[in-house]
Amino acid sequence: MIRRALFVAMLAVAAAPGQPTRDFLTADEVNQVRLTALDPVARLKLYTLFARVRVDMIQQTLEKEKPGRSRFIHDTIEDYTKIIETIDTVADDALKKGKDIGEGLAEVAKAEKELLQVLERIDESGPSDLQRYKFVLTTAIDTTRDSLELADKDPGERAKEVKVLEAEEKKKREALMTPEDVKSRREASQKAAEEESKKRKAPTLRRKGEVAPGKK
Repeated sequence: MIRRALFVAMLAVAAAPGQPTRDFLTADEVNQVRLTALDPVARLKLYTLFARVRVDMIQQTLEKEKPGRSRFIHDTIEDYTKIIETIDTVADDALKKGKDIGEGLAEVAKAEKELLQVLERIDESGPSDLQRYKFVLTTAIDTTRDSLELADKDPGERAKEVKVLEAEEKKKREALMTPEDVKSRREASQKAAEEESKKRKAPTLRRKGEVAPGKK
C-alpha cells in the first residue's frame, strides 16, 4: 500500500509541467536516511528498499499505456541508478572506517541479483516506447552489475582496494597543488587527527582542577 501511494505521487510530479529539478529521493526518504546516519548497515538496507520500490514502480507503469509513461519510466530508472551508486558510496565509506557491514552487503547482493534480472527482462521484452529510455536502462543494468560484483566481494579485500584508490586519488590531487598548498593541507589533516585522538581519550572522573593522588 505504501509503495502504491508513493508510485501515484511520483507519477503526478513527473507529469506536471515546469517542475524544478528533482532529487532522486523523496522528502520522506531523505528523512529516513538521516535517521540512519550512524548505522551504515541500516542505511544500506534502507537504500536497498528504495531501489526495490523504484523497480516496482517501473514494472507497474509498464503494465498499461498512458500519457507520460515513457518520461516517468526514464526518470525512475535514473533515480534507481543514483540509488545504486549511493549504496556503493555508503559501503566504501564504511569500509574505509573499518566498519563491519557484512550483513548489509549480503542484503544488497541478494536484492541486486533480483533487480538485475527484472531490468534485463524489461530490456529483452522490448516495450513499445523502449527507445525513449533505452540508454538509461542500459546504464542501470551496467551499474547494477558493477555494484553486485562489489557487494559479492570479500569486505576485507574491498576495503584494501578502496584505501588504495583513495591514496592514488590523493596523490593525483596533490600533484596539481603547489608545495605550499600540500604542506598546509597535510598540517590541517594532522591537526584534525590529533584533535580526534584527544576526543577519544577516556574521560576522567576527577573534577576540574583536581589532580591524581601523590601529584601536585
